[in-house]
Amino acid sequence: MLDLAGQLDEWAAEGRHFAVATVVGVGGSAPRGPGAALAVDSEGTVIGSVSGGCVEGAVYELCRQALESGEPVLERFGYSDEDAFAVGLTCGGVIDILIWPVSARTPLRPVLRAALSAALQGAPTALARVTRGPAELLGGALHVGPDGAYEGGLGGTPDLDRTAAAEARALLEAGRTGTVELSADGSHCPGGLTLFVEASVPPPRMIVFGAIDFAAALVRAGSFLGYRVTVCDARPVFATRARFPEAEDVVVDWPHRYLRRTATDARTVLCVLTHDAKFDIPLLTEALRMPVAFVGAMGSRRTHADRERRLREAGLSEGELARLRSPIGLDLGARTPEETALSIAAEIVATRRGGTGAALTGSDTPIHRDAETRGPAAA
Repeated sequence: MLDLAGQLDEWAAEGRHFAVATVVGVGGSAPRGPGAALAVDSEGTVIGSVSGGCVEGAVYELCRQALESGEPVLERFGYSDEDAFAVGLTCGGVIDILIWPVSARTPLRPVLRAALSAALQGAPTALARVTRGPAELLGGALHVGPDGAYEGGLGGTPDLDRTAAAEARALLEAGRTGTVELSADGSHCPGGLTLFVEASVPPPRMIVFGAIDFAAALVRAGSFLGYRVTVCDARPVFATRARFPEAEDVVVDWPHRYLRRTATDARTVLCVLTHDAKFDIPLLTEALRMPVAFVGAMGSRRTHADRERRLREAGLSEGELARLRSPIGLDLGARTPEETALSIAAEIVATRRGGTGAALTGSDTPIHRDAETRGPAAA
């Protein structure tokens, strides 16, 4: 739901009544993951998507009904053998959707506004809601910040709120959206209550080293995928804002020096396009020892072999070298900068989601999966 923060915050500020349908559980193959949302206001305006089209009509009607009743509802949609195109997922998966009406009189409206505002500002924030449990708790919500402070309530005991806030904070620190099983009394014993925690964290970073024409295309691809993209090069004549208008930042510095001082995390992607040993070796020596998501380097197979030799001489272990994706990109037969950027972006997605990079035609591997825990899983 927090991915619709901009529009929902406008609706809330205007005093509109609306209902939000959020995917809170996924089984098998499903087109969208936990956290995907669709919202409908009292005028019938709809935004967002929960399934890419499979069940949108039915979910729309459930939102309209929830607006009339004022009651939240949890609905399961799955494949129907009798009529796959009626109300069901033709892809064969199962999704659980929480429909949450939000009227001007809803006590938890300020909680939602606080979560939406934080998400819009790019601040880490989590919204925890009850999806299964006693009827009086269904739809209860907490807004939890990165320090564990919370507002709102689940409608149960203070112990339940404190435990739920702690669990939500843990998921937020991991940058994950997921479910937590608790007891209604606030103990950690599973049974009786399911909490869905939607985490919103700042977009992950992509740092592109080497201000070349291939980098310009990769900046566009990275931005399209939702990364905050920085271009870094030691040569000021090439590293200019005019050449990379779509980058969030353009840095003139030696790549390894910049990498040491800039912020990275477990979601950060590093793409080394310089294929020049004086830049690559000190940079990759730093990068391959950092807990980032992806390290890839451009170059021919001959360049890669020489690069590996130099990195071994620099003291990198075989385990550290095994993290290097080089030559970077999937084998698409790419030639142009745009095709090469697509190849690199495809490898980044495959690495993140656990894909093989093979054609789906003739394959029996699952289409929708993550390298991370899928369950209801991370963004």
